[in-house]
Amino acid sequence: MEEHKRRKRYSGTHPKTYAEKYKEHDPDKYADTVARVIGKGSTPAGMHLPIMVEEVLGVLRIAPGENGLDATLGYGGHARRMLACLEGKGHLYGLDVDSVEMAKTRERLRREGFGEDIFTAVRENFANIDRVAQEYGPFQFVMADLGVSSMQIDNPERGFSYKVDGVLDLRLDPENGIPAWQRLERMGRDEIQGMLTENADEPYAGEIAAYIARQRKKGDAIRTTSDLRRAIENALAFLPENGEKKELLKKTCQRVFQALRIDINNEFEVLESFLNKLPRTLAAGGRVAILTFHSGEDRLVKKAFQAYYRQHVFAEISDEVIRPTPEECRANGRARSTKLRWAVKE
Repeated sequence: MEEHKRRKRYSGTHPKTYAEKYKEHDPDKYADTVARVIGKGSTPAGMHLPIMVEEVLGVLRIAPGENGLDATLGYGGHARRMLACLEGKGHLYGLDVDSVEMAKTRERLRREGFGEDIFTAVRENFANIDRVAQEYGPFQFVMADLGVSSMQIDNPERGFSYKVDGVLDLRLDPENGIPAWQRLERMGRDEIQGMLTENADEPYAGEIAAYIARQRKKGDAIRTTSDLRRAIENALAFLPENGEKKELLKKTCQRVFQALRIDINNEFEVLESFLNKLPRTLAAGGRVAILTFHSGEDRLVKKAFQAYYRQHVFAEISDEVIRPTPEECRANGRARSTKLRWAVKE
């Protein structure tokens, strides 16, 4: 019999930190609490709400018996709906580099009745989609959600959010590569400025890079999310104190953390590799849907799809991006920047 472990106590009437939010960490047991949080337009700690699910399913047109790939498994929200479309026939493969979250998602989908006969989780970066297709393909449908999962953002141990203090890590695969704080230590002023400009179109890239470089000369290292947030705030201390400054600082923090995350995980290079190999993994008539959350990502997808269309590799592509509905944006603030593009192979 498994030993019962008593949960940690917290001060006050409600849990405040990520670790204390025991109800949201066990959504099956506390469904009412999770529903209330979602109903308020928030994402419960430790969970991820899939974005534009109906739109994705609409362009993928999944039929029972087909073979498909979720290139970015995450919490499994899109995968669950795609599996339901298969009606017990065919197979879905789900890729992820995060071994911790992948194991949780596999177990979550198993509990919902999706066994080994219809679903397989594969620990692999979607840049290596060719390897996956060689073993499991070709695929009638492929889906990729390029956003960071909410459970990664919410966990202070992962260092994705400027809102909570934690080690500045930002790695999607915590077992490989170096954390963001080490990367930042090795970058010169010009390199930091270039990263912020290229990865996030940051208008204050020069001021922020200069401040970080000055502080480093003084021996002030940036090791935590709070250290980086304070550095951004201090770098922009020259801005006038008015009602708009708080929102400006918030947006700047979001862009800087995004830029560093893209850099540390080589996200543009990974996406380019995925797009280069994508046509060879699709069956004739295969459909692909990609959700992007950044203008740089969307440009790469748009250019690749247009090139494949001109080369008669793709028979159809989306003329314009599809955006989430206003209702979804109100219900899930993290959906606002989402863009969906799709294509069909010849």
